[in-house]
This record gives sequence, C-alpha cells and structure tokens, in this order.
Amino acid sequence: MKNILTALSLILFMSCSSDDKKTTIDFRAQNEEDILAYISANNLNAEKSNSGLYYVINEPGTGAQPTATDNVTVAYKGYYTNGSVFDESSASGIAFGLQQVIPGWTEGITYFKEGGNGILLVPSHLGYGSNDFRGIPGGSVLIFDVELISVN
Repeated sequence: MKNILTALSLILFMSCSSDDKKTTIDFRAQNEEDILAYISANNLNAEKSNSGLYYVINEPGTGAQPTATDNVTVAYKGYYTNGSVFDESSASGIAFGLQQVIPGWTEGITYFKEGGNGILLVPSHLGYGSNDFRGIPGGSVLIFDVELISVN
C-alpha cells in the first residue's frame, strides 16, 4: 500500500510540474534560413555578427556612436519577413536605454553613429525567444528599419 501511495504521489508531482514548464524551442536553424532567404530576395548586403544578428548599414552616420549601456533616441519600423508591420515609432523617434530592449537592439544600435540608418535582422534568440510576446509569435524573425537620431 505504501508503494502504491508513493507511486501515485510521484505521478501526480510529475504531471503537475510538467504543466508549469514552458517548452523552449530552438529556432536558430529556421531563423537562419528565413533571414538568408529575406536577404537574397531583397538583394541586401548584410553582415552577420558572432551572436547571429544580421545588419545592414545604409548610412553609418557621423555623430557619436553609442555603447550597449547608453540611452539613445531611435526612429524605427518593425516588421516580419512577410512585410507585415508590428510596430513603428514616429519620425521623431523614441528614447530608451539600450539595456531595456531586446538583445538584438542592444547590440545592433551600437553599429551606427548619430544620423546613421540601416536594417537589423533579428533572429528569435536575440528577440523574444520561442514564446509569444505581446502579439509577436514565438520564434519570429524581427526586421527593423532603424535610424539613430541621437545618443542622449
């Protein structure tokens, strides 16, 4: 009887604990394929960083260049590889600390100087990961047209 109760308790514990865990899926290979297809289809000259971030510098800018801990003002448009826009700032941009945003932005914005603009192609591991976040599906590649207005 004691063994049956122990077994039932163990089964109940295991079933409850598995419900509490979110499944993490590694989208890196699929994201890489999607980004490379997007780059090819749009004839972009993109660079790839060690982290897996792709970026295009259309205009490098001439002002100050931010570090990953700076506060910046950036105008941007965010969209998926299918062109569907999920977020956009006004032309005057928004100010934020680079430690308060997704890792793809923390790294990517530092490639520009004030007045610079380009494109960030952010794989999900540098964005919102494998889980849905505020309407953005988990595993999504995020593309941003960015302009660094100022380092504040």
